[in-house]
Amino acid sequence: MPSKKQFLISGYYAGIIYFSVLMILITLQYIPVDFKAAFLRIKQDEIALVHYQWSFFIHVYISIFVLLLGITQFSKSIRLKYRSWHKAMGKAYVGLILFLAAPSGLVMAFYANGGFFSKLAFVLLAVFWFYFTFKAFQKVKQKDWIGHQKFMLRSYALTLSAISLRLFKWGLVAVFEWPPMDNYRIVAWAGWLVNLIIVEIYIYFNLRRAI
Repeated sequence: MPSKKQFLISGYYAGIIYFSVLMILITLQYIPVDFKAAFLRIKQDEIALVHYQWSFFIHVYISIFVLLLGITQFSKSIRLKYRSWHKAMGKAYVGLILFLAAPSGLVMAFYANGGFFSKLAFVLLAVFWFYFTFKAFQKVKQKDWIGHQKFMLRSYALTLSAISLRLFKWGLVAVFEWPPMDNYRIVAWAGWLVNLIIVEIYIYFNLRRAI
């Protein structure tokens, strides 16, 4: 019979996979390229800008791969039994974030709905996402495995904001009758800060021996 820890781990992976499938379905709305699909219907001024077009579609198409690649990095069986796969997928995860997903997210952040505070939230998200991922790569090069794990956890916590942002948005809409932009300003921050707080609590109680 599986232990409580194994049950929780299985539930975690099942949840991530389930919501990743939902994210794939959202991504498919933009294939083939359509400037009036879904979210872009309210971004017609922005999507008219060539640099926003490139940033939006790079971010949307790449982020789903980042989300799926990140799942594999925390599998102990893959890490121990298939080290070459773990390294290859880790390099792909890091490369896609540093060169495509985070920079494109930063460009989009300057055009976020909800005014200055929403824009600031998404700018910080993109900057921290880049920084944590870069530090994870730097730590593994230094053979600081615990430090690498800590920064990968932080990086993936921000990767998961693609899911948590939407969950917070659905929750607020279901419970409160606030104006849409008020909801959006809240989820712009909560969508990644809550994830990061949870990860920092986990690191504090489980990985404190790291320097």
